[in-house]
Amino acid sequence: MAVQSVNPATEEVLATFEEHSQRQIDEVLDQSVKSFRDWRDRPFAERSRLMHAAATELRRDAERFALLITQEMGKPLAQSKAEVEKCAWCCDYFADNAEGFLADIASPSSASESYVAFDPLGTVLAIMPWNFPFWQVFRFAAPTLMAGNAGILKHASNVPQCALAIEEVFTRAGFPKGVFQTVLVPGKQAQALIDDPRIAAVTLTGSEEAGALVAGASGAALKPTVLELGGSDPFIVLEDADLEAAARVAVDARFQNAGQSCIAAKRFIVVESVADEFEQRFLKGIHNLIVGDPTEEGVRIGPLAKRDLVDTLDEQINASQARGAAILTGGRRLEREGYYYEPTLIAGVTPEMPVFSDETFGPAAALIRASDADEAIAMANNSRFGLGSNLWTRDLDRAKVLARKIEAGSVFINGMVASDPRLPFGGVKRSGYGRELASFGIREFVNIKTIWIGPAQQEAPAKSE
Repeated sequence: MAVQSVNPATEEVLATFEEHSQRQIDEVLDQSVKSFRDWRDRPFAERSRLMHAAATELRRDAERFALLITQEMGKPLAQSKAEVEKCAWCCDYFADNAEGFLADIASPSSASESYVAFDPLGTVLAIMPWNFPFWQVFRFAAPTLMAGNAGILKHASNVPQCALAIEEVFTRAGFPKGVFQTVLVPGKQAQALIDDPRIAAVTLTGSEEAGALVAGASGAALKPTVLELGGSDPFIVLEDADLEAAARVAVDARFQNAGQSCIAAKRFIVVESVADEFEQRFLKGIHNLIVGDPTEEGVRIGPLAKRDLVDTLDEQINASQARGAAILTGGRRLEREGYYYEPTLIAGVTPEMPVFSDETFGPAAALIRASDADEAIAMANNSRFGLGSNLWTRDLDRAKVLARKIEAGSVFINGMVASDPRLPFGGVKRSGYGRELASFGIREFVNIKTIWIGPAQQEAPAKSE
């Protein structure tokens, strides 16, 4: 079957590719296993040099890669350029820090010497989404390859050009053949790849439904997994918050990438005493957003990546309105070429509405009022998701206490949730498990090995009183 690259702003077919045959998939897997056996023994200094070279390749061709991202999934060009630079930063960061993160750790025991070592596992299969088509891949690839593993990318079917371009980056950087490869296969092929003994571990960024399927298949195959799934992130505004700053950040936190982000703020939970003022400021910021061709300068909102995303978002908003929510602005698809939806703010939202309970993957914000901080935290935790969260208050001591009560993988106080190579990234509940990035992420796909060297030392007798 053919894989098509479609521009969501124009609905034009940009390119068509043939899916990999079973013979080609076997060749990729065989090459990956062969390459891993050599790559795992390469010194960190060599891996670091090549990973820095990958960062150089990203920056050298940043304009082309950014345009490719924009054309395949609709992100405004300025955001695509920032995504490419972030990938380069990630490569540099792990090139500089991987050896320290994976250094042996002395662990005294009964042995004359004992320590913990971190050995790579093998080939890691990455099943990646389209919304950050470069970043999602590099935040897996940089630590995974630096740890000595090989990687195989099964990317989302609507971004095949990005998938192939990422493989090109590693090839041009000088990585040995087979250390990083892309396969063009449909989602239904994932089960067979997970089952294949040449795959050692699996990482997925995607929906909770996809996560459940991958977790089940990986569990049956007894293979480790990291799952970064959906989110319905709360953005909590307390009565003493800087409302001007909170409302300004709220616009970016919800509408960056047209709201197509797992860690985008989605539920804006505001204490009643400041809710009217926050609503007015937030609404003003939304009205200032420019929707249009994502390649044009100044455009903040491009199209959604696929037509079905527009349909789903429209259904969620209509169902919430039918249950009593009020649309303050937006709330409809735009009558123009491409997959566009108006930036939307919905007020009067309650827990039984889809815009509260489900993940909304598009430019729609839900405004929820709480009587006080305790009710705001309770509403934030009233979700099957637990990925990111925001908390706005001037009282930082209070914020640190409240942050411990929020059920999420991260809490950003007076700032916008973002992934950062220096910080672990992941969620709890139906938002998945495991961590990416930082020292925690690079240790997800290694064998944490105990090395005990004898003869055993004689244990000192306990002192008696």
